[in-house]
Amino acid sequence: MKVLISADMEGATGVTCPDDCEPGHPRWEYHRALLTADVNAAIAGFADAGVDEILVNEAHADQRNLLLDRLDRRAALLIGTHKPLGMMEGIDRGPDAVAFLGYHTAAGEQGVLAHTYLPNTITSVRLNGQVASEGYMNALLAAEYGVPVVLVTGDDLTLRDAERYAPRAVGVAVKECVDRYAAICLPPEVTSARIADGARRAIGVPRELPPLSPDGYTYEVGFDAAHVAPLVACIPTVEQTAELAVRFTLPTMYEAIRCFRALTRVASSGIEPTYG
Repeated sequence: MKVLISADMEGATGVTCPDDCEPGHPRWEYHRALLTADVNAAIAGFADAGVDEILVNEAHADQRNLLLDRLDRRAALLIGTHKPLGMMEGIDRGPDAVAFLGYHTAAGEQGVLAHTYLPNTITSVRLNGQVASEGYMNALLAAEYGVPVVLVTGDDLTLRDAERYAPRAVGVAVKECVDRYAAICLPPEVTSARIADGARRAIGVPRELPPLSPDGYTYEVGFDAAHVAPLVACIPTVEQTAELAVRFTLPTMYEAIRCFRALTRVASSGIEPTYG
């Protein structure tokens, strides 16, 4: 059996503020070890349940956060940027299940470090009318490949969000959200045990996929500044619908999520560090 682990960082053990997951910051160096411990716990649990092939896809920022020399040797690590499928790179390699580790809630929602792809600038993302967290859109992409989400870790609100797209998945809360930059956190010894137990149980959950959309996938994206919408509207299929909003529709989730990723790249090119 093969499992793909998509590992983000905002929802990892102990992470509560931008400095905790900003590459190069001293606090990031400390929390890299906690992220690696979360991933290793999932690897151990899956291996105990009989999984014989585990691929971990780095899914945060520059996708070079996990500590390879501390990674459980029963897994391989897909690391680095410019992957065609980004957070879900490896979903096309035939896994039987996917796990979302260190995930978080969507832009405009309550949750620890809530956002969708960009830490700011994007204020809302809707996909076919539904609030679209990264987990939601990634689960739809996985469903297009016939792969179910079996494990989700993050704060308590992330698990509530996951009930929409993977109601049968095992959820493990490593912290309880107090505000966007505050949480009641559990120590790594506790969260590692819970994640490992969750991964063991996850292999036995009934297989279930969110329904695909025969009419295609429509993204509606809102921004916090008027210059961003016309900037991203230069992308084919993307149209500006309001001063702070754009929309596009594509027939498959594969095409739609790639267009959304391109949109975030173009948007970020027009963001100044002080004025946004």
